[in-house]
Amino acid sequence: MIIAITFSLLILAISGWVAPVSAQSVSPYAGQEAREIKALSRKEIDDLSLGRGMGLAKPAELNRYPGPLHAFELASELQLSAEQRSGLKESEARMRAGAMALGAEILDLEHKLDVAFARRTIEPLRLRELTVQIGTRQGSLRAVHLQAHIETAGLLTSDQIARYDVLRGYRNPSPAAPSGHHLKQHR
Repeated sequence: MIIAITFSLLILAISGWVAPVSAQSVSPYAGQEAREIKALSRKEIDDLSLGRGMGLAKPAELNRYPGPLHAFELASELQLSAEQRSGLKESEARMRAGAMALGAEILDLEHKLDVAFARRTIEPLRLRELTVQIGTRQGSLRAVHLQAHIETAGLLTSDQIARYDVLRGYRNPSPAAPSGHHLKQHR
């Protein structure tokens, strides 16, 4: 019986029915070893370099705190005043400048971490320093994006925010939406 099972497994392996172990254990990281910074995709590097949001302000965006860029893009639909448009541009410019500066710092630190591993010179203390610095910058970057959403909410009326949420697909149109008052009065 054992000979028959062994012979059957041998036949299956030869005929390709049993995949080799090495083909079954390909890492999802395969192909990423050639990345400029191993931990970051090209898109993530571009997003950090250009100060893009990357979903960092999602708690604000999905809780009635619009972003300055998207609110400005919807200026006509939201019937924004010239003063509101100007305020949104200023907020977006501040956000972008802060995000780009922090993004550059994060990229520099990620590069240093990657190089230390590549050269096999990483030590526990340096590892801790770099990862804490990266984490701190990432937190600051998120705060920059969230702050811009707070500023934007302060520039818009509650009607405009409700309309923004409808236009962005977060809410269905509702006749019972608050009207006419500035959001600050509703907080």
